[in-house]
Amino acid sequence: MKRSLFQKVWDAHTVGTLSDGRTQLFIGTHLIHEVTSPQAFGMLKELGLPVKYPNRTFATVDHIIPTDERNEPFSDPLADAMIKELRKNCAEHGVTFFDSNTGKQGIVHIVGPEQGITQPGMTIACGDSHTATHGAFGAIAFGIGTSQVRDILATQTMALSPLKVRRINVDGELAPGVFAKDVILHIIRLLGVKGGLGYAYEYGGEVFDNFSLEERMTVCNMSIEGGARCGYVNPDQKTYDYLKGRPYAPKGEAWDKAVAEWEALRSDEGCEYDDIVNINAADIAPTVTWGINPGQAIFIDEDLPQPDALPESDRETAVEAYEHMHLQPGQAIKGTKVDVVFFGSCTNGRLSDFEEVAKHIKGKKVAEGIKKAICVPGSQVVSAIAEEKGIAQIFRDAGFEWRGAGCSMCLGMNPDQLVGDQLCASSSNRNFKGRQGSPTGRTVLMSPLMVAAAAVTGEVADAREVFKVA
Repeated sequence: MKRSLFQKVWDAHTVGTLSDGRTQLFIGTHLIHEVTSPQAFGMLKELGLPVKYPNRTFATVDHIIPTDERNEPFSDPLADAMIKELRKNCAEHGVTFFDSNTGKQGIVHIVGPEQGITQPGMTIACGDSHTATHGAFGAIAFGIGTSQVRDILATQTMALSPLKVRRINVDGELAPGVFAKDVILHIIRLLGVKGGLGYAYEYGGEVFDNFSLEERMTVCNMSIEGGARCGYVNPDQKTYDYLKGRPYAPKGEAWDKAVAEWEALRSDEGCEYDDIVNINAADIAPTVTWGINPGQAIFIDEDLPQPDALPESDRETAVEAYEHMHLQPGQAIKGTKVDVVFFGSCTNGRLSDFEEVAKHIKGKKVAEGIKKAICVPGSQVVSAIAEEKGIAQIFRDAGFEWRGAGCSMCLGMNPDQLVGDQLCASSSNRNFKGRQGSPTGRTVLMSPLMVAAAAVTGEVADAREVFKVA
């Protein structure tokens, strides 16, 4: 019987079927951070239970850690308390912790891959929505809640309903100035923010074959924004080249054996999918959001849609979005004034993101009207390499603040927040109301190069025109 990678990994990790039809799934790797783990460890303590397999759990700090100060105690007492609690829990239970003094700390979905912890064929879980990022390596990765964090710490398993699999092919060649972020925003716009409910998304086609692992991570990261439970790409030689030699990757003979096993995981040619979507890469242009969910997106050269032209189920949200964003149907998004620019997040805070932008902003300056322009590397490793290569200095010379590693302005859980109704051009993954700290703050999602275009012009702009990309 021909099977998809999802089916192979699911079957290999199935412990049993529960009375309600859910699968009890073994979780090969558990990633934790400071925000969703304290309560879970507290529950374990109340039950008198240890961490079942501490060698399968890895921790870091990212959500609440300040990016502009590194000396403890932090001025934010909650951040200080959460980090100390995680440090204590990891020490008590023998969990590997990439603490802020290790040089390996960072956003959990960047640390896992760069350390070689994330590998093909794994089941991975983390108390964070964007755990699907790890699917870029051919893993099946789920974001979970605190009670499930507890379950995995205690049993290394979780209960999950079986999923359907949708294959999304993107074929052809992307035009210059179009990036992985544009691809996933286009997919979410096309299929809807609820289009993936009950599905795992398998991404493939010529575009994904040509993508680097970091580009694949960007797309898989936002699968959850389209309603999918997880998203993945079949492993290939690029996957193995990325992982080889990393600290937690197999070594020697174990490496050769692992690659052979990973190759066998790829979806069988001719296997059946529950749905197939085909997209022409040439149809995708630089894409930005205009509303309050990632599906409310348009190409940079399009006008904002009329609510009546949208599906009936989307019209009420569109009206709400226009009111919140201070925008009008029919107007161009291009030219909208920007107050803040943010580079970073688990979507676009990797080295390749900063490298791409640095090529274009060298010698340019942040526009005078921009109140804050911050760059937040996704990990200490990313930051160190960026410093070594002179990339960080290019950003500083252009007028950006180069911060410490963390989630930062992706979410309002740390000091990096919008003020009032400021509009932020952001490389992050969510534009919900209040997401960046202010209930009236406005977020426009876009690719890193589009954020750079907004930074140097002071408005939402077409990076192809600003940087003469052709």
